[in-house]
Amino acid sequence: MIHKDLRLRGLIIRTFLRPRNEESFVRTNALLRRYLRWKFPFDLAVSEYLIPREDGSNLRTIVCAPIHQVEQATGVLWLHGGGYAIGTPEQDLPYARDILSIANAVIVIPDYRLSVEEPFPAALDDAYTALLWLKDNADSLGVNKNQLFVAGQSAGGGLTAAVTALARDKGEISVAFQMPLYPMLDDRMNTHSALDNNAPAWDLHSNRICWRMYLRDMFGTDDVSPYAAPARLTDYSRLPPTYTFVGDIEPFYDETLNYVKALQDAGVTAKADVYQGCYHAFDTIGADKKIGKQATRRWIEEFEYAVANYCTGENE
Repeated sequence: MIHKDLRLRGLIIRTFLRPRNEESFVRTNALLRRYLRWKFPFDLAVSEYLIPREDGSNLRTIVCAPIHQVEQATGVLWLHGGGYAIGTPEQDLPYARDILSIANAVIVIPDYRLSVEEPFPAALDDAYTALLWLKDNADSLGVNKNQLFVAGQSAGGGLTAAVTALARDKGEISVAFQMPLYPMLDDRMNTHSALDNNAPAWDLHSNRICWRMYLRDMFGTDDVSPYAAPARLTDYSRLPPTYTFVGDIEPFYDETLNYVKALQDAGVTAKADVYQGCYHAFDTIGADKKIGKQATRRWIEEFEYAVANYCTGENE
């Protein structure tokens, strides 16, 4: 079932890198932060900001821009993946580089609080704080405040869907486009693709551990907010145009397509590309393979189209 380009790496990941328990995620996160934090590339203009939270603490955020920036850039809130439990903004600088290769953009990547530190709604609060900061500082950042995008992959994709819905409901920020790539959306894990999934990179076991950490006492109950698990949304109207892609053997396959269908049924422009035989995060795990390059090329094309066609204010 696994795409031929991804079989060997899938075997290695399944054999040696499968998380066993919550402590596995704690250790992995410590390693990521030790070896990736403050590793900025020389070909991007990367700055670090400390955004004040309501409780007086600061949200560390990195901002990426082209070396020679032009005014009225597209403002992008990018949310990294990691099951809501691990990750650091620096791991997604390759995505920022891909965006900047085709668009005049400023990319804001918050170091949102992870479930190994604080459960929901900490990550969502941080994502919204960063989005509001992007809007409020659009002029000083050189950003077009009528063209704010939200994007991310995996848990960052789930957080993308959540913060976009929250922005719609609060009415403080207009999001012009969202790109939740293979998003983590449904804590119930009861779709066909999630049940008994043992694919490489992310499976039912990993999924259950991370949802439990993220939701804590709410896990397994009907008290879960749709801002924690956007598959629980009941109103999909007035959400922005959406693009995503997903592999057909990963746990999030069904919930991704269900989300896109719900958007379409609500009159929202939404589309999803499906890649046969591909497991979770195959675009990064197989970045040098034909299938990984194809997926990357497609989301870049959709992002470029969004830059050319989607703004708020002008069309409202």
